[in-house]
Amino acid sequence: MSQEQQAVARARKAFETGRSKSVEYRINQLKNLQRLFSERQKEIAAAIKKDLNKTEVGAQFYETLGLEGEISLFIKNLKEWAAPRHVKKNLLTMSDTVYIHPEPLGVVLVIGAWNYPWAVTIRPLIGAIAAGNAAVVKPSEVCVHTSKVMEDLLPIYIDKELYPVVTGGVPETQELLRQKFDHIFYTGNSTVGKVIMEAAAKHLTPVTLELGGKSPCYIDKNCEISIACRRITWGKYSNCGQTCIAPDYILCEPSIQNRVIEEVKKCIKEFYTDNPKTCPDYGRIINQRHFKRVMAMLEDSNIAVGGENDESDCYIAPTVLRDVKPEAKVMQEEIFGPLLPILPVSGLDEAIKLINKGEKPLALYVFSPDNKVIERMRDETSSGGFLANDCLVHYSVSALPFGGVGNSGIGCYHGKFSFDRLSHLRGCLVKKLKMEGVNDMRYPPHTLKKLGWARFFILNTVDVGWVGRMALLAALVMVAAVVIQNYLL
Repeated sequence: MSQEQQAVARARKAFETGRSKSVEYRINQLKNLQRLFSERQKEIAAAIKKDLNKTEVGAQFYETLGLEGEISLFIKNLKEWAAPRHVKKNLLTMSDTVYIHPEPLGVVLVIGAWNYPWAVTIRPLIGAIAAGNAAVVKPSEVCVHTSKVMEDLLPIYIDKELYPVVTGGVPETQELLRQKFDHIFYTGNSTVGKVIMEAAAKHLTPVTLELGGKSPCYIDKNCEISIACRRITWGKYSNCGQTCIAPDYILCEPSIQNRVIEEVKKCIKEFYTDNPKTCPDYGRIINQRHFKRVMAMLEDSNIAVGGENDESDCYIAPTVLRDVKPEAKVMQEEIFGPLLPILPVSGLDEAIKLINKGEKPLALYVFSPDNKVIERMRDETSSGGFLANDCLVHYSVSALPFGGVGNSGIGCYHGKFSFDRLSHLRGCLVKKLKMEGVNDMRYPPHTLKKLGWARFFILNTVDVGWVGRMALLAALVMVAAVVIQNYLL
């Protein structure tokens, strides 16, 4: 039996003990996970520094701060989220107990990504733990040092049988995908997403796929261009552009292109100094393979800002490309690097048309003071998330669902959406063995009179308080008596 098979078997066996079904047990595991981030921050940051050249402050800012907030949210609300949820009833079920009972799915596979290795691996794990599942955690092998730290630390703080960590590369992931899971949660690109979905289909395993795509950014010529460019520069070049919801390209009218270039250039200098290579807050491309991939995108585009690079250091300077054509290499796939193409368009209509020609993106950004422009961009396009006059920050709002649509993903998570996504929301109805006369309308022989009564009872819903329920129940008894009497006559 392989290491991967053993991990899944242990997780399944641990889940079958039933200990993860206790809400108190789940909360205790979440508190232990919370303690990990307070006690081991330096080890976490040191590994991220080696993998992505992030500072310790940057590691907390972009990786663990959001996780700490998410865990606190779950600890505070889990008892409420896990409790039965009562729903509206029709008159036919007025005397019954009708509710939704959230229950664990079973064993979940969480496959993380390398660009934010803690944030995008642990956030779905939080949801899996909270929902009462076992979870096999597969960190990305591309972040070698972070993967090792995750493998070492997680078993110290949380149940190592329920939540095993499996490391390794493609062969190990392929072996995991041959196993039967109750849900697979993958963060990454659409190419691998298709492989995940194909493997899951063999076991009819549901999936959550958090993918990516070319997230557009439209700048209205009437907006505060300096502020727009400041926010776009931050959103684009954070983590060296290796962010799934980074603005992938800018759409704007030719009349403001030069101004946009100058403002972005000014912000690059403000954020990362005259020499971003020596700036501690500017990251690196994850490895040389991705370095070459990003550099190849520059072949047929005009560089307006940046372009400096060093393959030995996996360094590519913050770069702006001007007068980019839709057919350029940089426009054929998600960039996932510090290149910012600008595509001149005649206005909002052409921008919307161009966006709709491509796959649905994970995020869509519009900068405008005009609500009509914002509403048109929202209503006439489709994307996983939509932001007006800012970038990235929707990821930090746990009350918003985060996920893609179409090619950018399947399913959403964050906060209660994570809990619901990784739970089976079981519909339950508990009826007493009384008042059988009311049920006569559903039994053969079927008549028009019975159909009339059925329409009355089924098509009328109720949502009332305790007093109202008592009154309706009394009325229901009276109606039932009339129904029974009619049948007897």
